[in-house]
Amino acid sequence: MTLVERIERVREQIEAACARAGRSSSTVTLIAVSKTHPPELILRAIDAGLQHFGENRVEEAEAKIPAVAASAGSSPVWHMIGHVQSRKAKRVIDLFATVHSVDSVKLASKFSQLAEERGTTLDIFLEMNVSGEASKHGFAAAGWETDVQVREALWKQVSEVLALPCLNVRGLMTMAPIVADPEEARPVFASLAGLRAALSEMSGAALPDLSMGMTDDFPVAIEEGATLIRVGRAIFGERET
Repeated sequence: MTLVERIERVREQIEAACARAGRSSSTVTLIAVSKTHPPELILRAIDAGLQHFGENRVEEAEAKIPAVAASAGSSPVWHMIGHVQSRKAKRVIDLFATVHSVDSVKLASKFSQLAEERGTTLDIFLEMNVSGEASKHGFAAAGWETDVQVREALWKQVSEVLALPCLNVRGLMTMAPIVADPEEARPVFASLAGLRAALSEMSGAALPDLSMGMTDDFPVAIEEGATLIRVGRAIFGERET
């Protein structure tokens, strides 16, 4: 399949998932995960109508984003979706409009300070480790529905982040386990959606967005309420090395 054909197929899957969930496809933002792929391929994706792109590593993005900007007819929106070390926060905020992977109060505080210094506001998502996998980053959120200690710790941390200036906390993000059957990821997505609702009620903050779902499971994520999906392989093919 060509790049255009792959993009169209993903859009058709988004439409179908939204129809099953009784939603408009306009409520879902497709983020094309462009890590390891060259600027030339991203420019072709922009020509095909994509506007949002996600990168995982700041080192790669520092070379790629200016190269795309120099040749693109329009300015895409760049999303940082990978783990961010506090010492690299300055480099991230200089490149990205949105950070999906804020996984600690410490990192949120750093971004708040940097945004305040620049006289701007940064859009962020709070990354939640709902599955409890040790290999995953994020605020500890496994079992939040039944574990009072987990819930109280989360409530405290999220309240601290919401009190910081110059941050627009759009919602929550998670990464589901890699499973053979996408249905196995559904409980993780449902848990994040429930956590978003609970945190919104607790704090009074809108938290309108859910960043969840990737190539293998994004239709299920949409059915459970995803408003942003992060799709790489289904658009660009296998990663380049």
